[in-house]
Amino acid sequence: MASSAVVPKIGEAGRSATDVRSDLYVRFEPRITGGFEIHLQSRVELYYGDSIRKQAVQVLRDLDIEHGALYIDDYGALPFVIAARIETAVRRAGFAAKQRSLPQALAAPAPSAKDRLRRSRLYLPGAEPKYFINAALHAPDAIILDLEDSVHHNEKDAARILVRNALRAVDFGKCERMVRINQLPLGLDDLDEIIPENPDLILIPKVETAAQVAEVDQRIRAIQNRNRVTRPIWIMPILESAFGIENAYAIATAADSVCALTIGLEDYTADLGVAKTSIGAESLYARTRLVNAAKAAGVQAIDSVYGDVTDLDGLRAWGFNSRALGFEGMGSIHPGQICVIHDAFAPSQSELEKAVRIVAAFEDAQSRGLGVVSLGSKMIDPPVVNRALKLVERARQMGVALPELPGGHPPTLKSS
Repeated sequence: MASSAVVPKIGEAGRSATDVRSDLYVRFEPRITGGFEIHLQSRVELYYGDSIRKQAVQVLRDLDIEHGALYIDDYGALPFVIAARIETAVRRAGFAAKQRSLPQALAAPAPSAKDRLRRSRLYLPGAEPKYFINAALHAPDAIILDLEDSVHHNEKDAARILVRNALRAVDFGKCERMVRINQLPLGLDDLDEIIPENPDLILIPKVETAAQVAEVDQRIRAIQNRNRVTRPIWIMPILESAFGIENAYAIATAADSVCALTIGLEDYTADLGVAKTSIGAESLYARTRLVNAAKAAGVQAIDSVYGDVTDLDGLRAWGFNSRALGFEGMGSIHPGQICVIHDAFAPSQSELEKAVRIVAAFEDAQSRGLGVVSLGSKMIDPPVVNRALKLVERARQMGVALPELPGGHPPTLKSS
């Protein structure tokens, strides 16, 4: 492994502190001879000590390590975390640049539809495994395993491996599995680890040009081809500057894999040199321009996060306003925001009742071979019918009960 004239480099990964949970600290010391030494301190030593030691040895073997000492302080880490932290420590010691120690993969969920429901997406810091395990219990439409702003620059390599393992080993339920990569060009390295593990969607931060989206799309396709990944992987560019907003339509149409545009208001307002407020007047132009560009391109418009996790009334008002502008969802940084966001983006009862009547009139006209739709004494224009069809279908996706027609039945939506 190492020449006797060279002082081996020691690799460390993870965290060690009294408040750490679902994680561990690993110190790897390369050796020339002697096989493996595993020194373990664990809160669950009595129950899982032998299993942790066996896994540690297996990970070292996966990484083509023959000799070395591992010092592990375990704070209840699951196997996918243990593997990620050991691999990171070994790489930081200068070994296993091309080797992987991959946890057993769960069955991949069904591919995500391009136009699926994306009311809420919950950000999870990519370096903090404690947030991964129960994220699906909060029932967001999507989770975002974040490799960018929530991860310290010294931990980018560790987060990348941890997120890779989480995509293989964590059951996120019905949530769409998104990964926010780093700003290019670093984000391209993220893709090499992430794409083989079948994420549903890649968020690209700080996008300003269509060329950036095309570069990511090409890299994703190349990695998919090498790894025989056939499921669709969607792209959601994040526009976070005045220049990016001005290029919104070009960005939205840069690749067929773009399914939505979203905006990052912290960076956008910083670029403008103005304060970000809870009312959002300073970003109204950018948000409406993004919505218009997204609709023109035939993709979804998704709003930014609401930063004050304690102000649920402000969040609700922001969500109502966001939906009125044409957004179809927004981000969340705390589980407590999810229900409020879902309520804000749900159609009102009066909206639904009107839409159901229009859809029923449309279906009746279709069944009778009529090209004109009428509701009472009023003629209904095709754009109005189309909007009602979309609203009813969206309500069904949300699980909202549809009002019954006078005959006692909701519309069938067979014509949509």
